[in-house]
Amino acid sequence: MLAAEPLKRIQIKTDIKESGLIIGGQTAVHESLDASVRRHLDHAWRQPLHRPTLDVYRQLSKLALFADGSPFILDSGCGTGSSTQTLAGGHPGHLVIGVDQSSARLARSGVTTSIYQSGNCVLVRAELATFWRLLLKDGLVPVRHFLLYPNPWPKPGHLARRWHGHPVFPDLLAVGGDIELRCNWEIYALEFARAVQLATGEPVKAQRIRPETAISPFEKKYMERGHSLYAVTVPDSSSEGFRQSRLAK
Repeated sequence: MLAAEPLKRIQIKTDIKESGLIIGGQTAVHESLDASVRRHLDHAWRQPLHRPTLDVYRQLSKLALFADGSPFILDSGCGTGSSTQTLAGGHPGHLVIGVDQSSARLARSGVTTSIYQSGNCVLVRAELATFWRLLLKDGLVPVRHFLLYPNPWPKPGHLARRWHGHPVFPDLLAVGGDIELRCNWEIYALEFARAVQLATGEPVKAQRIRPETAISPFEKKYMERGHSLYAVTVPDSSSEGFRQSRLAK
């Protein structure tokens, strides 16, 4: 169901006791990254779809949000939805969809239903791996796809939990659009860029960025604390080429 109440604006408080800097036992790109990516490229992921996400996706279909073919932007792992609000305000001609699995985070913006819509901003409570696979299945391609400050899972044993080490990574890329990852851990950015290059064969690099204004609450916090920020961008030409190669299999 759609909620009618306006979204709350999230206020970010600075806590100097929690710097947000990534601390882990890894000091370089994971030695198993290449093997992990190649394994996921060679073997299709067969895990069953997350049932609650499938139900929510069916609700979206009934709302016919994609029926007119209007361009849409995907904000994956949107947290409270603040970043989705910001992107929606900057792209009035686009539908901007924020997806996060945490009801607690979305509730901070006053979202208590599985689907919330206000103007061109839509917030969805769903599991991303399933949501991406459903978009891919239906051929729904965002014009832009943001992955803003995902959980870094910094311990070496966490590689499979990072998006580029997860079995869903090929589907993430195949969803398509201009993909932009932002994070405050250089290793994560370097690994993501390396994984994209292995998958697409295109040269992709991690770059240090200095945004003029923050898109998300995490970005705002990290900018205030003077963190180095990094981005990896994958042009739609690269993601579309990979998408077509996957669909042809």
